[in-house]
Amino acid sequence: MGRLILRQFQGADLEPVDLTIEAGECVTLTGSSGSGKTRLLRAIADLDPHGGAALVDRQAVDQTPPPEWRRRVGLLPAESHWWQDRVGDHFNGSANELLTELGLNAACLEWQVARLSSGERQRLALARLLDRQPAVLLLDEPTANLDPENSARVEALVQDYAQQHGAAVLWVSHDPRQRRRVGQRHLVIRERRIETASA
Repeated sequence: MGRLILRQFQGADLEPVDLTIEAGECVTLTGSSGSGKTRLLRAIADLDPHGGAALVDRQAVDQTPPPEWRRRVGLLPAESHWWQDRVGDHFNGSANELLTELGLNAACLEWQVARLSSGERQRLALARLLDRQPAVLLLDEPTANLDPENSARVEALVQDYAQQHGAAVLWVSHDPRQRRRVGQRHLVIRERRIETASA
């Protein structure tokens, strides 16, 4: 289970924010280019400097070794990073079910990363993240390179994962229709402040 709590949390040159995302809840975030969305996610993931408090359930970031925090708080960046040549070397266990739900098959685990399209990289990066079963998902435009069919697969998989694992989700999206589909609440960054939005 993952309940994300931010108390006077400050990152990405934004004003301090108080925010709780309940286990199983998806909150969307939008804002103009350069407003700090990506840097906020990186700060919550303890990859960029931050102030204030961040907790998953009762476990605080400043009392948790960084590798353990990043296992619990999974960041899916807009541009995925790959450190092995073969796709399958990035997975811990059997990811076949995840791959199937994303419209891929197990054969892709034998592929070279260099041959992947941008859309395949994006879907495989999500499968790789979920394979590690984080308690919190920080998703930076996870469907930006995908067609409508594969976008729908990603939306369904994330929603299923959040419900089954009790994961809190913070989802950056520029698409208002997508925000209405996936989010229970909606936030927007305006002039360094995080505010409630209609979607």
